[in-house]
Amino acid sequence: MPVPLDEYPIHQTPLSMQHVGTSDRNFYDRSYFNAHDRTGDVFLISGLGVYPNLGVIDAYVTVRRGDRQWAVHCSDALTDDRLDQRVGPYRIEVLEPLHRLRLVCDAAEHGIACDLTWEGSFPAVQEQPHLMRAGGTRVIIQSSRFAQLGTWSGTLQVGGEELAVHGERWVGSRDRSWGIRPVGEAEPPGRAADQPNEGFWWLYVPLRFEDFALVVIVQEQPDGYRTLNDAVRVWPDGRCEQLGWPGVDITYRSGTRHPERATLHLQQRDGKPLAVEVDTLGFVPLHVGAGYGGDPDWGHGQWRGPGWVEGAVYDLNDPAIVGRTPFGVIDHVARATCDGAEGWGLFEHATIGRHDPSGFTDLGSVAP
Repeated sequence: MPVPLDEYPIHQTPLSMQHVGTSDRNFYDRSYFNAHDRTGDVFLISGLGVYPNLGVIDAYVTVRRGDRQWAVHCSDALTDDRLDQRVGPYRIEVLEPLHRLRLVCDAAEHGIACDLTWEGSFPAVQEQPHLMRAGGTRVIIQSSRFAQLGTWSGTLQVGGEELAVHGERWVGSRDRSWGIRPVGEAEPPGRAADQPNEGFWWLYVPLRFEDFALVVIVQEQPDGYRTLNDAVRVWPDGRCEQLGWPGVDITYRSGTRHPERATLHLQQRDGKPLAVEVDTLGFVPLHVGAGYGGDPDWGHGQWRGPGWVEGAVYDLNDPAIVGRTPFGVIDHVARATCDGAEGWGLFEHATIGRHDPSGFTDLGSVAP
């Protein structure tokens, strides 16, 4: 049967827009947002995903304030109207494509309510394609993504207290990605279980300055071999300047793998170096409340039944939370300087297991 999107000349395959061009159960189409007031004390992360081959739509909002983190999770059966990005009390409205969006979550009874408007400060930038295999054969990630830096305005209520969100103070980044990645209930690993990866090292740094934005992405294997590399500067008029092969120096807190600061060594088109100094502030582990990377409470694409909504509150000093925090991707509020300019954004990082360039030899290795 046709669906509303079939009315538009946007088809990419000889199928109704009800279906995607692959039967892979792990096909997904997702939004991600973050917002903060530059202090590191309040940090919101949110997203909505659809999983056409699983028949599921879900969304989440998680907010850290001080040492507590609130989360709301929503899930339902996916309908045929993909233009209506809504699940339970959560919805995304596209006010002006690639520029202005509205994010609403009416879940005050679960600890979070918000009505926030996103405005892009710079044009969205297409990132390099992302491909990962497990066991050398099975594709586990094959995706496209665009990113954008901008500002937020509106209201945010967390833990019963309402905060005014002003665009001159509140900043963040967002992305839209689609393709294949592990979603839904876990699958048997098969052969890949006998060829485990010794380590995972990932860095994603979108930063907003007044006159330009930077987006840096690096992924490396345990021996330091780089499998994903992207560094661009985006200007207000849409120009996108490639900034070479990023060098990365991260200072970890002694006895941990917590990144306290970093230097990104970029290169301009004329060969001149461009250094970016980054300090990290407050952080949110994406596997605590946001559903990423082995979150034991909830995962993206899992079927929880119709109209499912739940809330959760995490004490980030709880030894059980502290113990699992290092073993996943962590989003940090970032303050940066570049060529005399101050910028703000995200420092997303994971270093799990062996990574020779960092001096980490195994899962238990930490900074001296």
